[in-house]
Amino acid sequence: MTAASVIVLTTFPVDGDVRSFARTLVEERIAACVNVLPPMQSTYRWQGKVEEASEHQVIIKTTTEAVERLKARVTSLHPYDVPEILIVPISGGGARYLEWLQESVE
Repeated sequence: MTAASVIVLTTFPVDGDVRSFARTLVEERIAACVNVLPPMQSTYRWQGKVEEASEHQVIIKTTTEAVERLKARVTSLHPYDVPEILIVPISGGGARYLEWLQESVE
């Protein structure tokens, strides 16, 4: 039986090396694919103040079996003290795509 697939969301500062971050996750086979979206403006509360920053939304496709390794690697590679790590279950999709995703992470 194959593992379930998930999408993991994080953000990354626009002045950071997001390409290297994404490539590392795929090369280490803890992500099948990483999408880096164009810069966006984020507004958030941090240490009691409202802050604004230009960031990329990063979409990571992986398996539930690889999530703990992925969380550890994102934390170690990420420039933020507290990086966003949100896990969204995939409840369906194209069978061939999901097979490819599984094979890419194993």
